[in-house]
Amino acid sequence: MGLMDEILAMAGGSGAQQGQHASALGAIMSMINSPQVGGLAGLQSMFQQGGLGNIISSWISTGQNLPVSASQLQNVFHGGALQQAAQQAGMDPSQLTGMMSSLLPHLVDKFSPNGQLPDASALQKMMQGLGASA
Repeated sequence: MGLMDEILAMAGGSGAQQGQHASALGAIMSMINSPQVGGLAGLQSMFQQGGLGNIISSWISTGQNLPVSASQLQNVFHGGALQQAAQQAGMDPSQLTGMMSSLLPHLVDKFSPNGQLPDASALQKMMQGLGASA
């Protein structure tokens, strides 16, 4: 089972929902890697600025992942990056943030297996391994 399959399995769902999750996951990865977000370090900074530093820290650490709601994500990802990702996934921003609430914790967790964020080149290799264009 590949990393993308693991993340999709953790998020749950089946059939058409798995297809939507796969589209959302590709869009999320592109958004993370975009200049507006700036990779995982930029994502961490956005969460900290939005008052959700403890949540993303739980995903990066080796302990339990704290949940995040779609409305919390909409507060973190305001502006162009979310609109662009939603358009790429073929859904509206609120639908994408709903899926992100289940996908993003697992994605960040898998990209930080030792409790630390990877550097930009390691992140690039991981994303390529998932089939994301960077």
